Amino acid sequence: MNKVDVNAEEITLPPWSGSLCEYALKVLDEIERDNWELSVLLCGNKTITQLNGQYRNKPEPTDILSFNLGAKVIDDDNVVYLPGDIVISLETLRENAGYFQTSEDEELRRLLIHGILHLDGMNHTTTDRNEPMLALQEEILKRLDLTIIPHGGAK
Repeated sequence: MNKVDVNAEEITLPPWSGSLCEYALKVLDEIERDNWELSVLLCGNKTITQLNGQYRNKPEPTDILSFNLGAKVIDDDNVVYLPGDIVISLETLRENAGYFQTSEDEELRRLLIHGILHLDGMNHTTTDRNEPMLALQEEILKRLDLTIIPHGGAK
């Protein structure tokens, strides 16, 4: 059984965070992962800029960061996988949604899938949607065409 924990830093935890957990669980089911304990942090540009500078030497905002842990722990005789952490800036998400002319809800779903695929070991070298990871991301997005955020606003 998978578990997803959503927290917030620098911003108030959005009321739709429970729906975000449910969607992440559906993504994990879609890629057939089990016993994952996934952590998602929602934040603003100040937090993600600090993390991006500290861990990638790029002191600028970005939409998403994935921090791989890849640890296995035994919990009550079950092996639990701790893939790592996903950090999403809702400020940059909003900017990207406007730039790409998509809803904030769709962009949030796309970023969450993207982060999960990174934690699952996938990677890409360009932003070309034909890259295998990005193509899979879009396939999953289409298959799980659900709404996370009531009334369409990642605010």
